[in-house]
Amino acid sequence: MSLAWLLRRLLLMVYTVVIVSVLVFAITQALPADAAQTLLGENASPEALAAVRTRLGLDDPVWLQFAHWVTRAATGNFGVSMRTGLPVAPEMLTALSRSLLLAASALVVTLVIAVPLGIFAALRQGRAADTMTSIIAYLGVSLPEFVTATALALLLTDILPWLPATGYVSPLEDSGLALRHLTLPILTVSVILIAHVMRMMRSETLDVLQSDYVRAARLKGLPERTVLVRHVMRNALLPVITIVALDVGYLLGGIIVIEEIFAIPGIGRALMIAITTRDLPSIQAGAMIMAVTYAITNTLADVVYALLDRRIRYD
Repeated sequence: MSLAWLLRRLLLMVYTVVIVSVLVFAITQALPADAAQTLLGENASPEALAAVRTRLGLDDPVWLQFAHWVTRAATGNFGVSMRTGLPVAPEMLTALSRSLLLAASALVVTLVIAVPLGIFAALRQGRAADTMTSIIAYLGVSLPEFVTATALALLLTDILPWLPATGYVSPLEDSGLALRHLTLPILTVSVILIAHVMRMMRSETLDVLQSDYVRAARLKGLPERTVLVRHVMRNALLPVITIVALDVGYLLGGIIVIEEIFAIPGIGRALMIAITTRDLPSIQAGAMIMAVTYAITNTLADVVYALLDRRIRYD
């Protein structure tokens, strides 16, 4: 992996963020919402509305509004929320930290469970264990998030009454209570991700097991564990990294249903509230923060992919 490739990848990430910023601004401008009317209410006088539009720069040309917004956003200033009257950036970043905690925990649980299960199923292709893991994977993919969340909440809270069904506690306040509150959401997200990752791991492991270099390693007399770890697992993990990177987009935006069910004030829930209340600064901030996080994650996935596969050369 050369420095030139890394710089090109970073430039591509920046280019992606710029394109997303244009789309986000254009979409929010097209929304049937008047920022001045939202701030002052329906009974505001025309003079007051005109004064607010002038103060917010809403009377400026669209290109000038976009230039001002991008300049402020680049410094982390997304304006003031029309709903709360507070700065948008701290609120959205706090919500993002909660979603990232849930997402990172679910990813760890997913990789710990799905990777061994995928390899296990591939090594027992066509047997009862393979069939059972395939059924579990299909169920995980087929069940909607709200069904899985509701089922786990109803089932586990009866069996384990010490697990709270809803609510969120920061780990900085009480780590034990925070873990109890996050257990059900983490399990719900993990069920869905385990199905994706396990199916991909099984498929890739089967392909790698049939490759010539694995046969050569076995003919050399290498222990089966060495063959699996150094040759099979290392190469089978490459497509899994791509799947995990793509799942980050789901984790940041798609878990809004899970955040709603378990009352977790994450970025998805915050963005949905902003859309419902037509809070344009919060919508713009939430969408941009999610886009930047997704772009960074995909760039890191490409770097990890290149580090794991030495056959890839970037000139």
